[in-house]
Amino acid sequence: MSLIPSFFGGRRSSSVLDPFSLDVWDPFKDFPVHFPSELSRENSAFVNTRIDWKETPEAHVFKADLPGLKKEEVKVEVEEDRVLQISGERKVEKEDKNDTWHRVERSSGRFQRRFRLPENAKLDQIKASMDNGVLTVTVPKAEVKKPDVKAIEISG
Repeated sequence: MSLIPSFFGGRRSSSVLDPFSLDVWDPFKDFPVHFPSELSRENSAFVNTRIDWKETPEAHVFKADLPGLKKEEVKVEVEEDRVLQISGERKVEKEDKNDTWHRVERSSGRFQRRFRLPENAKLDQIKASMDNGVLTVTVPKAEVKKPDVKAIEISG
């Protein structure tokens, strides 16, 4: 028995209490594409830019897919307390009143991601490059000094 009334478009989840259920009632699904919530959902992919962070023996490497952006539209900054910030914005394409839009799938808007770097990060040697819409930020690591070990002779 469903706890969701049928006036919600007949879309019922198999388990109302399942937080991972993908069968979610969308009150705006039948509105035209120019409705603000529809646009924000369609454009959320860019706003929630995904960034990979891997650690190699020499550095921490961040990679972000930013298709269609120029390097001038992206900022890479280091803030206090070793916080790496990657941000940017893709502007919405200018609309012509004579155009008829059938789909709006390309994302636009601002994005900002922040990462606290580990203590071994060399903040003064960070490098960033952009190639074919992929931003790569390389943060070199300081060598970890191994403590000197002194052997102690055991008497007796």
